[in-house]
Amino acid sequence: MTESKKTTARPTLKAVRGTRDLLPDQTPLWNHVEATARALFARYGFGEIRTPIFETTELFARGVGEETDIVSKEMFTWEDRARAASEKAQSLTLRPESTAGVVRAYIEHKLGETGQLQKLYYIGPQFRRERPQRGRYRQFWQIGAEVIGPQSSGSESPLRDAEILEMLASLLDELGIRDWRLELNSVGSSEDRVRYNAALREALQPIKHQLCEDNQRRADTNPLRVLDSKEEADQDLINALPKIADYLGPESKAHFDQVLAALDACNVPYHLNPRLVRGLDYYTRTTFEFTVTTGLGTQNALLGGGRYDGLSEMLGGPKAPGIGFAIGEDRLILTLQAQAEQDAAESATRPGAPGLASETWVSAKKLDAYIAPLTPAQNPAALALARELRTAGLTVEVGDGTFKLRKSFDIADTLARHIILLGEDEVATGTATVKTFATGEQQEIPLLELAQTLRLEHD
Repeated sequence: MTESKKTTARPTLKAVRGTRDLLPDQTPLWNHVEATARALFARYGFGEIRTPIFETTELFARGVGEETDIVSKEMFTWEDRARAASEKAQSLTLRPESTAGVVRAYIEHKLGETGQLQKLYYIGPQFRRERPQRGRYRQFWQIGAEVIGPQSSGSESPLRDAEILEMLASLLDELGIRDWRLELNSVGSSEDRVRYNAALREALQPIKHQLCEDNQRRADTNPLRVLDSKEEADQDLINALPKIADYLGPESKAHFDQVLAALDACNVPYHLNPRLVRGLDYYTRTTFEFTVTTGLGTQNALLGGGRYDGLSEMLGGPKAPGIGFAIGEDRLILTLQAQAEQDAAESATRPGAPGLASETWVSAKKLDAYIAPLTPAQNPAALALARELRTAGLTVEVGDGTFKLRKSFDIADTLARHIILLGEDEVATGTATVKTFATGEQQEIPLLELAQTLRLEHD
């Protein structure tokens, strides 16, 4: 007697840690956010740009900065091995941010030669090897925009900075984000930063040994990054460091004053934050973050950005001052969901408080109709009817003639506002039996009038 061989069960395959799937019950809110952003960008004269999800590693090393955490710790990088002996291997990186790629495209496609201001937006995934946590994923989504062009196009104007900030305030308001806070600072020109970096490095040397390990390293390699630190034990020492406002030249001060004056004229509230430096190498002058109080905990930054007047030259291109931002879409969605949950809790205890139907929540809309063929013989007619209704702009699902009638009703009630019963008699007479779930009303409607009737009820 032979022993039966035991079969080892294969492990269940799951999404890679730090990534996730967005299922159909989640995507309506994402689509609403993106549609709102696209509509707003259009009003401000922005056009969409789509760049590759991977670029040469050199682009980020030169553009973002070799000593930043993004480049030194967080990038997904690999060597693209030569396909033939004559080819050279190339180091490639999944994009950890999109500004460098957009500026690379600006240079490569000679957009500056038009002489026009380029207002470009993007929506897409980015990739960083961070420790996964709430609101932070290894594949995450960003909505961002860049305004860039030759100096003659007005790209260096403080008005461009204020317009970006006013646009972001409008976007958050339109999405229903409550209690946002604009944190604002100027990190000055590249010359101002050289002076400030020297002063900061000097001030850090006597206290460096008291800082955490990461900040000790930053004190030598990139002192500005120390100011970004959230290490609680280091805060008193960091707060006592020199402030960059004391190292700004006259031109940088005048530029920042004009940004603030334009924001005041638009009634956009802001808070000056002398520690906000955004440690990427390309930032100059205006830097900013929008923070929120709901949904994100202590890591409460929803979006951020700033001016990068020298980035094009750093990447080998012409002088092209610019300013841009990126919104963490995952974090934006978390904020909207947290607000909706807060509204629901309040409505349960306080009559009249907004509930899940408030402007901060978007749920999947029901289909216009579910077509239920009563036997398999009506399946072709059901599909033909669905084609007609869909062509007329209605949303329709088709059942199957093998389903029992009770099952068809249960499915239809879940998915759609109406169920259309299509049996042998209906096909023969060119009519349909339509039931409206909200009212319980059932009526016979000629197939030729069905699309118009459903559209009128939808409107």
